[in-house]
Amino acid sequence: MSINVRKRRVILDLAVTLDGFIEGKNGEVDWCVMDSEMGFIDFLNQIDTIFYGRKSYDIWGQFTPANESDSDKEMWELVHSKEKYVFSRTKKMTDNKAIFINDNLLEEVNKLKNKPGKDIWLYGGSSLITTFINLGLVDEFRLSIHPVILGEGKPLFIDLKQRVNLKMVATRKFSSGVVQLIYHLDMG
Repeated sequence: MSINVRKRRVILDLAVTLDGFIEGKNGEVDWCVMDSEMGFIDFLNQIDTIFYGRKSYDIWGQFTPANESDSDKEMWELVHSKEKYVFSRTKKMTDNKAIFINDNLLEEVNKLKNKPGKDIWLYGGSSLITTFINLGLVDEFRLSIHPVILGEGKPLFIDLKQRVNLKMVATRKFSSGVVQLIYHLDMG
């Protein structure tokens, strides 16, 4: 008897400004609103794996805020409890905190998607996101649009090779002014 197991999804979940930036020109993310109403803890409980680019991992992979509240502590403990994969062309190592993938990205990601488990969070950075989109590896786009216009910074989407048609599956509006848009690939 075969059991039909749902394939794990790769979910791009990011904060983005109204003008499409994921960071300010100096890497700042101080415009990013985090509040319990947005259900980020629920999202973290939906995943068991995080994909990072090397630069994002170097900054956020083991990050712990200096003066953390109880909710921040819970969030960061959850983040750090996940299996972490770092995609890097230059850093060739694996330690007890992350597994580094240096080549065969498509093959390695498909292997991980076919393993039993929860969904996978594609955290970033922008070049890794671009690679995943160009290879058709992003199953869900969860973009939290923040009520700020930066004018310049690191754009969310760069160097895409083709149009990506999406289907809106949900929208959520929060009292902070953040609007979350959730899309799946439009296969029709």
